[in-house]
Amino acid sequence: MPRRADGGGPVGEPSHTRRRPLLGRLNRRGFRLVMLLDALAVLTLTVATMVYRFGDPPWPTYSLTAYAFSFGISTLIFVVAFYFGGLYEREPRLGGAPVLAHAARLSLAAGSFVALLNLALTGFAQQRGSLLGRALPFPIVNLVAVIVLAAVAVALNRGIVHALRTRREGPPHVIVAGEQADLELARRHLELVDRADFVVVGEVDDAMSVVDAAREHGATDVLLMTGAWLEEWYPRTIGRLDRMGTTILLRVTGRETLYGLDRLREVAGLPFVLLLPQTMPSSQRHFKRLLDLFLLVLTAPVWVLLLGGVALHQLVVAGRPLLYRQTRVGVGGETFEMLKFRTMRVDAEADGGAQLSTQGDPRVIPACRWLRATRADELPQILHIVTGRMSIVGPRPERPELTAGFEKEIAGYTRRHEVPPGLTGLAQIHGRYHTDAEYKLGYDLQYLVNWSPVLDLEIIARTIYVILARRV
Repeated sequence: MPRRADGGGPVGEPSHTRRRPLLGRLNRRGFRLVMLLDALAVLTLTVATMVYRFGDPPWPTYSLTAYAFSFGISTLIFVVAFYFGGLYEREPRLGGAPVLAHAARLSLAAGSFVALLNLALTGFAQQRGSLLGRALPFPIVNLVAVIVLAAVAVALNRGIVHALRTRREGPPHVIVAGEQADLELARRHLELVDRADFVVVGEVDDAMSVVDAAREHGATDVLLMTGAWLEEWYPRTIGRLDRMGTTILLRVTGRETLYGLDRLREVAGLPFVLLLPQTMPSSQRHFKRLLDLFLLVLTAPVWVLLLGGVALHQLVVAGRPLLYRQTRVGVGGETFEMLKFRTMRVDAEADGGAQLSTQGDPRVIPACRWLRATRADELPQILHIVTGRMSIVGPRPERPELTAGFEKEIAGYTRRHEVPPGLTGLAQIHGRYHTDAEYKLGYDLQYLVNWSPVLDLEIIARTIYVILARRV
């Protein structure tokens, strides 16, 4: 088998398969070696600031054991903040976005949390009349210094990792893809820049042959010069390239900037934006799952009482079966059995076909209309949130029969399946049961692109308003 010119692996072998087996498996599970470098940097800075201010240990007020525990917990908080802030997501080797500003924001957030935790534990200890309850003896002046220096250290670590990766794997191998006019533009720019940082291994002017070309040349990156190809590439081509470990960068023109793109990357004097097969990074999906579990535990007394009360009401007015089971499409297009309180007649779909509900639907039991108006019929889905099949906030889960039709008729409909479906969502607080599917999709995709914990809390608050307003 032919080898690469730089002495790397065989031609056609993706870069990620040339890693050591253990490191490759850990990477696929979200672990990065740079996590250890960041943790070591934060811990070293923490100890160094204490030595600079107080000299060699023992330090005043607390034992070395208390300080060691405090610094260990603080370091963990910093690394967790970096993880959930997206610092450990896979970044392209070409046109990497600046890290310092991003790391500074996350470092400030982590340091602020440490300070608040320190203040809370100190107050708790003072109430008990003892200093033993203070678990984070971290002088505030030292903490401020660590916040500033940690951001710098994280940025330096990224530079070290990038240099080591280039030394191990060689420079990025790039394929330039696009129509002939766009390829000519790329050639002109590439002639004017120092190309020591990457190697162009091929050009592709056929949208459907880029995967074969990337495999043949062992490309690590693809520069997509023609934006119109996206319609043909999404989602299959982009997904296949991502599974091969190949990064895709789209050249940005004036048309794309009208969509409010941010975090542009520069390659050979041209602006690009990173294309990803999934809208929401894995770190955000994990953070969203933790937020779901936290809110479930916090509100358990409320939703347990609501479930019990509505169940008794349904037994009286609707009888058995109490629950309505229906197959719905969940995350990744996988189906699951969704549970709802039954609000329609037992023979609501006796003709055998899946039907969307309509305003004033005659199949709805009159005494149950308020359940649909307030979304209380959705309460049993909380059990699916516990198991992870659903989320508190997300796109509404649809039936497979309806989803199949929507996917054929509506471009981009499958993207709403990137996260678990939600008990409520942006489309639900703006729309209603009978709202058009394409209209709802716009809200679903807007939610995925702009997700944050604050957005979830805002949607939950607005859902409560919708329930109280009894909209239908």
